[in-house]
Amino acid sequence: MKKLALALLALFLYLPIYAQFEKIEREITESMTKTETVGLAVAVIKNNKLIYQHSFGKKSIENDTPLSGSDIFRIASISKSFAATAIMQLAEAKKLSLDDDFGNLVGFKIRNPKFPETVITLRMVLSHTSSINDSQGYFNLDVINPSKNPNWEKCYTDKQPGTSYLYCNLNFNMIGATVERLTGQRYDSYIKQHILNPLNVYGGYCIDSLDTKRFVSLYEYENKALKLSPAAYAPRREELSTYQLGYSTPILSPTGGMKISATDLATYMTMHMNYGKVNGTKIISKKSAKQMQTPLSSPENYGLALLTTNKLIEGKTLTGHTGSAYGLYSAMFFDPKEKFGIVVITNGTGAGQVNGYKAIIKETFNTLYQNLIVK
Repeated sequence: MKKLALALLALFLYLPIYAQFEKIEREITESMTKTETVGLAVAVIKNNKLIYQHSFGKKSIENDTPLSGSDIFRIASISKSFAATAIMQLAEAKKLSLDDDFGNLVGFKIRNPKFPETVITLRMVLSHTSSINDSQGYFNLDVINPSKNPNWEKCYTDKQPGTSYLYCNLNFNMIGATVERLTGQRYDSYIKQHILNPLNVYGGYCIDSLDTKRFVSLYEYENKALKLSPAAYAPRREELSTYQLGYSTPILSPTGGMKISATDLATYMTMHMNYGKVNGTKIISKKSAKQMQTPLSSPENYGLALLTTNKLIEGKTLTGHTGSAYGLYSAMFFDPKEKFGIVVITNGTGAGQVNGYKAIIKETFNTLYQNLIVK
């Protein structure tokens, strides 16, 4: 009789949670249909605990494979925060300063020719206030190296370094090269040893170091038709075979090449939410974490590879980053004071943007927040 009573009590307690999850999944599925979204992975942290994770839709249209929680995505520009985290570790180890001349760190002259006396610092590069642009590309450091490219001057804008914001992928591929030059380790190896492994999460940059069966296919909409983006997971083996430490780093794409699942990304996010540590593991100091989260530009509110926004959830100021490439859209945002965070990743979606965010990202964030955080 006692066992029956306990079972009935458990069922009574579980039913509201089940109904709540069912409501979330219904609302998100409706949003996916409306926005022509292929697949979607979500993870929600509240009070440092993973309280919800779910995968919706397809991992692969061609193979008719459903998305699962262990599948990994190329998360695009959220990757930049891993590079900045590595830099903060090196700063704490006194191997560099955020105010160092970046040219001395990366190994060749970094100067805007229109402002030759203005030092471009590491801090400027991390915060996209370096006056460097992507007009010459960003998958090779030759483009900005004066000894390699006669058009190197085109990599700089006409703005004085440190005075204005311009998002630039080249900045973070150079940051990755700097990590290699200072540590003697290949970038992906450093991130694995000093960030991923201590957090006990699975991920990385080098295709051949990961289980390719877990890769989520990415799809771009082209003329309203879905198109597979195989380049997202190009192994680049030939280029890696002649890798030059401290210079070939863009091959690994520190600016956008991290592959990781939504739930493992949520663990990493929790570390930043707690100002540098999670589950007793310290990755960076509280001071470093707060520096990363402090905006250095207005109105962009971008810090050191983390930004703050009030446009994702009305009435809430959140910290994090987004990513978009090859049809993928990702978002990782948290509130360090209220101790909640949300990760949403899609491998393809057709709808437009709302306040700078893809409709499926914004709608999903609000569904999860209203159903799991507010209550």
